[in-house]
Amino acid sequence: MVVERKMQPLPPPEHRRVFRFVTFLALTLLAFSCWALVNSRINNAILIADANKTPLLAGDEDNRPHNNGGDHQTSIPASVPVNSDPTVSAVRMSGPMVRETPLAAAGGGGEGGEGSCDAEKAQLRVYVYDLPPEFHFGMLGWDGKTAWPNVRDARAVPHYPGGLNLQHSVAYWLTLDILSSTLPGSNLSSRPCVAVRVTNASLADVFFVPFFASLSYNRHSKLRERERVSKNRVLQAELVKYLMRQEEWRRWGGKDHLVVPHHPNSMMEARKKLSAAMYVLSDFGRYPPDVANLKKDIIAPYKHVVRSLGDHDSPAFDQRPLLAYFQGAIHRKDGGKVRQKLYQLLKDERDVHFTYGSVRQNGIRRATKGMASSKFCLNIAGDTPSSNRLFDAIVSHCVPVMISDDIELPFEDVLDYSEFCVFVRASDAVRKGFLLRALRGVTRDQWTAMWRRLKEVAHHFEYQYPSRPDDAVQMIWGAVARKMHSLKLQLHKSGRFHRTHSES
Repeated sequence: MVVERKMQPLPPPEHRRVFRFVTFLALTLLAFSCWALVNSRINNAILIADANKTPLLAGDEDNRPHNNGGDHQTSIPASVPVNSDPTVSAVRMSGPMVRETPLAAAGGGGEGGEGSCDAEKAQLRVYVYDLPPEFHFGMLGWDGKTAWPNVRDARAVPHYPGGLNLQHSVAYWLTLDILSSTLPGSNLSSRPCVAVRVTNASLADVFFVPFFASLSYNRHSKLRERERVSKNRVLQAELVKYLMRQEEWRRWGGKDHLVVPHHPNSMMEARKKLSAAMYVLSDFGRYPPDVANLKKDIIAPYKHVVRSLGDHDSPAFDQRPLLAYFQGAIHRKDGGKVRQKLYQLLKDERDVHFTYGSVRQNGIRRATKGMASSKFCLNIAGDTPSSNRLFDAIVSHCVPVMISDDIELPFEDVLDYSEFCVFVRASDAVRKGFLLRALRGVTRDQWTAMWRRLKEVAHHFEYQYPSRPDDAVQMIWGAVARKMHSLKLQLHKSGRFHRTHSES
């Protein structure tokens, strides 16, 4: 007996097409997921391998050109020899690092002394992350055998490279100052008690990240032999991973952390990931407003490169034969195009010095002499709104003429720049004859009043160690303290119910 098997009817054609599409989509998603996983593993392996090949402090940088921000382009001299020991392994930051420190532990049980600062006196209590030396003084040739360099003797601390490296050295001066904040000693006894280091994180107002980001950009941003990832990028990646693991960062999402990417091109890869932190910047020219803005961040002065004039060495009105002075790069991009227009308008004026110049061929010496011989110094926007030229003018007691519509100025909440600067809109400055009429219209008495005010405020723009009252270092700490008032209000309000919910 033969039993006939009934054939199941095939599904309609439209159903078969839907089934094939769903099957294709599922296989595609599975293949893409596998590819993404494998690619991620390969990238991580390459990054770690290249980090292992990178010496902590490799090589001499003297002959490698860099763009140092602002207007100048020059080779970067390394004034301090660097360690090239290939046996030193690449940076590893597997977790919080606990180290013995020779400094007195302010707020953490250390003994104070005459001239020392403690957590009760200071406006700002600062916790300093103990990062490995390759993030800070290791770039200056320090061996890193102890937690931090011995900062008791100002003459013995690691020296920062000279030339244009200095203009973005803000992190260096802040780190030296905060390390010495609890250190008694006659040579540090005059240090102001604005900020103090605490070793107990629960006492801190702000968490300082001592990464010399600007120097890392200058020295480590270019690939070396056999490198596939620059050391600058490796350091940034390790820093991000380290901070994201810290309980102090996770508590408020990094909002109470202080990071110093002062060079406009520094921390390009990490800046968005760490954007919740308070940044110390030269300007906002290369930052989108959701990453950096005046509400949360600090504008700090450049370190000037010309010699400061003393009060009694400063030429008065009649001893300054030039009306206006500008020396620097003339052909710039974006907002800096105004320089080219002004050059065409002013190049033939008898009492105006407007020429191309750089630090080469005694450029700094010539700028020092030129600014001290001029009544007004032109500060014109370049590739970025700010430049070191403003601060060179201030310490030369040469009245700055601000032709940069988007510039943000350091400490403007406590300093009125209109008392010692002249502000001219870029659209007005390029009108024929406008700028010269405006400057020649300033009377001797008006100029002298601005000159005297310049001599009064110039010390606010001096970086030095040991720090002194109201110098640039203390002004920055003061600005951070003022920001912290509003930040703490926001954080405390946002955390009103956090404890109640966590306990329930």
